[in-house]
Amino acid sequence: MKETCANRRFRNVLRIGPVRVGTYYDGRGQEKHTAACTAPRCGFSTDYDGRAAAELAARTHRCPVR
Repeated sequence: MKETCANRRFRNVLRIGPVRVGTYYDGRGQEKHTAACTAPRCGFSTDYDGRAAAELAARTHRCPVR
């Protein structure tokens, strides 16, 4: 079941182009990493177990909305 809590406390936030990468602890206390695009109408957002994977997703993301 995917967590839908909007009150995550992000730390170590990094911006790569329009994508922000942040680290947080999920409901089980495990460290997770999120990559989310801030461009209007893009909708790209995904969680990863590793920081390197989230940063790679941010570097290779191309917004479909132009």
